[in-house]
Amino acid sequence: MTRQKKLLLLGGLRYLLPVIESAHEQGYYVITCDYLPDNIAHKYSDKYHNVSIVDKDAVLALARELEIDGIMSFAVDPGVVTAAYVQEQLGLPGNPYESVLILQNKDRFRSFLREHGFNVPWARGYASEEEAWEDRNAWTYPVIVKPTDSAGSKGVSRVDGEEDLREALGNALAHSISGKIIVEEFIEKVGCSSDSDCFSVNGELKFVSFSAQRFDVHASNPYTPSAYSWPSTMTKAQEDELAFEIQRLLRLLDMRTSVYNVETRIGRDGKAYIMEVSPRGGGNRLSEMLRYATGVDLITNAVRAAVGDEVTGVEQKPYRGHWAEVILHADKDGYFGGLEIDEKFRDRHVVEEDLWVKAGEKVSAFRGANDAIGTLVLRFETEEELEEALQEQKNWLKVVVKSWC
Repeated sequence: MTRQKKLLLLGGLRYLLPVIESAHEQGYYVITCDYLPDNIAHKYSDKYHNVSIVDKDAVLALARELEIDGIMSFAVDPGVVTAAYVQEQLGLPGNPYESVLILQNKDRFRSFLREHGFNVPWARGYASEEEAWEDRNAWTYPVIVKPTDSAGSKGVSRVDGEEDLREALGNALAHSISGKIIVEEFIEKVGCSSDSDCFSVNGELKFVSFSAQRFDVHASNPYTPSAYSWPSTMTKAQEDELAFEIQRLLRLLDMRTSVYNVETRIGRDGKAYIMEVSPRGGGNRLSEMLRYATGVDLITNAVRAAVGDEVTGVEQKPYRGHWAEVILHADKDGYFGGLEIDEKFRDRHVVEEDLWVKAGEKVSAFRGANDAIGTLVLRFETEEELEEALQEQKNWLKVVVKSWC
């Protein structure tokens, strides 16, 4: 009798639900772990263990005890380094631990890009607020201040002058696991920046995608993405240049078979920039959106790769129409009062509505990705339809929030 393969998933967020579903479809036994037993993914896994995902030695001990066949930190940024550590210690499928450390630390990543001739904003890392404050006269504003090791736009601020710097530094440090921050040049973009998922097989970039990442300028944190659409606003030449540079980066780091969340942009200086590359699936359901838009199943293949099974069907395919994902969010703290969608719009364009809160539940203003309350998957026949819908959301969508009092 063939032994059932065991897959350990780090974290318990709802973004793991399609991963668990795919793993079960493949016949794997799924174990989840983190220090929050009430997280939703634990209800769908076969077993849950209360172990912090940033304690890599504790996770390694658990993995040894369970005799796992693979480990993943899909869409869960704090566990990516731990997953790579366990993979390397146990000889499991995965990427080189040292390479993952470079990718996951914004300061080291910027330095690596600079050393190897990539386009890169100037950036400096700091271990304390005072260290950064004393160096403030060395910068040219505007700058972006952020933790070196967080995700979901938590702790990220744009600073246009010294008067806002102290608050931004404190905010970044408060969201840093390691207690380190980075201050970097703000790259003014042309068109929309991109945040989407890619996939390599034995180091070869087999699937690459670029999105149009959009923001709510009225949100409490205007640097938290509020919508994505595919195709991107980049030209084919710009996408080709970025794909070439992403492939060059993967070879330099000796990356293997993996899904990646990749953020890129085109600057007003005409240069193509790789802003972030993380060897995990992106949050905000990006791999799910790509499955809708192209039919390529990155999630199932990431699961199979994690336990050493063959990857199939990962190839470049065109988009089947124009697709968008709207990140539902509240414009203020309060109680959720309901979601109102124009019925004609719903019938024509809404493919999936995924609401995570119920009427009367507390909701928070949109300060980070963790404040999202659901998603909408939309499809359009033309780019013009998509752009009009995203620019005029108030005409067809309303998130009702009732005040605290």
